[in-house]
Amino acid sequence: MSARRTDTPERIPLLSLLLGYGPVLIILLAGVAFLFDRLWAVRFGQLWAAAILIFLAGVVRGLSFFTEGGPRMTQLLMMLLRFLCGIGGLIISPPFAFGILGLGYLSIPFYDARAARTGAAPRYFARLRPPQMAIALAGLVLLSIPAANGG
Repeated sequence: MSARRTDTPERIPLLSLLLGYGPVLIILLAGVAFLFDRLWAVRFGQLWAAAILIFLAGVVRGLSFFTEGGPRMTQLLMMLLRFLCGIGGLIISPPFAFGILGLGYLSIPFYDARAARTGAAPRYFARLRPPQMAIALAGLVLLSIPAANGG
């Protein structure tokens, strides 16, 4: 285990706020959009949430290249979990896809906050990830409602 990182800020940089919250807000908006057009919202939300989760798998892998002492097994396992949940979210039908995507998103605030404290991720991930993923999970819950009802 490496020492606490000092090369990244504890405060969330503005660009990370925009690029961190923007994509997950789209998942939430898709969840709300089912009031107007269920099929569009469910399909779009499923694809978007899966794409973002696959991207977040790449983020973990990218960070592992800069981990002191080389990649950690937990980084590789988290990358694999997120990637597989993202792929599952693409190929499995709703509402089951939202459960699999939810599992992937639920792993993020727990792992990333810990990784930020141990030096495996930027320090600001400890503040960014829990509320960011709460938004994504709220969107997935909303999307699963119309999907479960044939939406």
